[in-house]
Amino acid sequence: MAPAGTDDDSDVGTDPPGPSGTSRQGIQSVEIAMTVLDALERGGGPMSLTQIANASGMGASKAHRYLVSLGRAGMVAQSPSSGLYDMGPALRRLGAESLRRMDEVGLVSEYIPGLRDRTAHAVNLAVWGDHGPVIVRWDYGAHALPITVRVGATMPLLTSSVGRVYLAHLPRALTDSVLREQGARPSAAEIDQITEDVRRRGYALTSGGVIPGIASVAAPVLTTGDSLPLVVALALPESAASPAILESVTADLLETTAAMAAELGVA
Repeated sequence: MAPAGTDDDSDVGTDPPGPSGTSRQGIQSVEIAMTVLDALERGGGPMSLTQIANASGMGASKAHRYLVSLGRAGMVAQSPSSGLYDMGPALRRLGAESLRRMDEVGLVSEYIPGLRDRTAHAVNLAVWGDHGPVIVRWDYGAHALPITVRVGATMPLLTSSVGRVYLAHLPRALTDSVLREQGARPSAAEIDQITEDVRRRGYALTSGGVIPGIASVAAPVLTTGDSLPLVVALALPESAASPAILESVTADLLETTAAMAAELGVA
């Protein structure tokens, strides 16, 4: 197999000998393409061709050829305005589907349509990813929102209701690095206050924190064993978020997340 840094595009690669002493042939171009996707994942955001080539250990012309093919497959997308590359829709769908197939996500998802229908507001489900809370399901409600949230989006820890729930329920060892990555610099006292408020009330409420005009209330779905909690949130227009409405939808949210946790075996 040619090193990733060469311009050899031959398609046959050979694994190192296995336990039986035999080698298995693979498709080298697929393996090299994966180094491009790995470079995008490690980059943590949109990247230039030069950055991708350097991170994947290959020349720019070779990296470009792989980016073209990956783009045709929907695995990579290039911004028409900036020219930067990022993960494409097919890759986001694969990631979201991989997360969705987890048993916990599948079981909890059964409750989301009912919550949406009872409250008439948008409902989303988040799991913890490498870079923070990741939306794995979004069901729109009856009220129009000035936002389109895609499955696979990573939510900010400090300003979103989903993020604040995770901030209150996860160890600092997990959240501190994500806060730094997201450019947030809250004081220890601020984090302590958020944690106290969320745990005392059982939910987090934000208004205009991520998108102006949107209020959001989120609550954890506690899980068994070493699994990290899931988070369910309702998003509604601030114009519809009167104290009475917020009290009603929050009560329904808490009742639903309690039922979800019971379904997962949490007493």
